[in-house]
Amino acid sequence: MTQPVLSVRDLVVEIPTRAGVLRPVDKVSYDLAAGEILGVVGESGAGKSMTGNAVIGLLDRPARITGGEVILQGERIDTLSDARMRRIRGRRIGMIFQDPLTSLNPLLPIGAQLAETIAEHLPVGRAEARARAVRALEEVGIPAAAERVNSYPHEFSGGMRQRVVIALALCAEPVLVIADEPTTALDVSVQAQIIALLKRLCRERGTAVILVTHDMGVIAEAADRVAVMYAGRLAELGPVAEVLQRPRHPYTEGLVGSMPMAAAGRARLHQIPGAMPRLGQLPPGCAFHPRCRYARAECQRDPGPTRADCDGRAACWFPVGARA
Repeated sequence: MTQPVLSVRDLVVEIPTRAGVLRPVDKVSYDLAAGEILGVVGESGAGKSMTGNAVIGLLDRPARITGGEVILQGERIDTLSDARMRRIRGRRIGMIFQDPLTSLNPLLPIGAQLAETIAEHLPVGRAEARARAVRALEEVGIPAAAERVNSYPHEFSGGMRQRVVIALALCAEPVLVIADEPTTALDVSVQAQIIALLKRLCRERGTAVILVTHDMGVIAEAADRVAVMYAGRLAELGPVAEVLQRPRHPYTEGLVGSMPMAAAGRARLHQIPGAMPRLGQLPPGCAFHPRCRYARAECQRDPGPTRADCDGRAACWFPVGARA
C-alpha cells in the first residue's frame, strides 16, 4: 500500500483560558494521498483553519497541540522545533491564505518574492531562481509574465494576486499545500478559474491539497474527498460524490440540503436550526444534538461511535442511512 503524504492521527489542539481549557480540535484523524484534494468544510468555528494551522505549525499561542500525531511522508513533524518547521514550510508544505495581501510583501516586486522563496528552498542560483519565477507565473496564467514579474502586488487585481499566491505556494515544489478559503474574497467567475487552476496544477505535480472552505459548492467542484467538521470534531469523512448524494451525519445532511443546486425543485432551502455552540459551552454527548432532529437519549450522553465502511465514516449514533 502506498504511504500517504500526510497522516493526521487523533490530533488535539487546546487553548488554556481563565475559564478552563478549550478544544478547538478534538481527536481529528485522516490520511491524504499524493495528488488528492481533501476538502474540509463546516461553519465558522468548526475547527477547519485551526486544524490546518496545527498541521503546518502556525498555531497562535497559547493554542498548542496536546495530543495525537502529524506525519508527513513518514516523518512526525508536530514535535519538531520551530527552526526545523521553518525549513519544512515553503519547501515541503505550501500555504495559500484567504487574503493574498497577507502573503505578499507590498514593498517588493512579485518576481523578487518568488525568486527569494525558490532560492531559499531549492539548490539554484539567482539567475535560475528568477527564470523559475517567470515560469511559475506563466503556469498560473499571468499574461506577459516576463514583464509582470517586475510588478508590485497592488498592480494586480484580486484574482491575479491569488494566482500569484498559488505560484508562491507551489514554486518550491511542495508535497502538500494547505489552501485556507482561497476563493472566499473573489467573485464567482474568478472563483471557478482559481479552483480549476489549483486542481490542474496539483494533478500535474502530484501535490496533495487540504482545501479549507465553508462552501459545499466549492467542495463539490474541487475535492476528491470531504471532511465535515463540527465543534472541533470530525463529523463525517468520505468521497465527495458519496457524501453529497448519501450523507450519513445529520449535520452533513443539513449542509447538503442548504446548497442551492441540491435544493433544485424545492420551494425553500433547508436551514439547520440554532447555531454552533461556543467551545466553552459545548453540550454533553454529541455537540450537534441540540440542533439535530434525530437526537435521542444516547446522543446526550456520548459523542457516539465512529461508524466506518468502504465509502467513509461518520461519528453518529444513528447515521442517516442506517436509521429506521
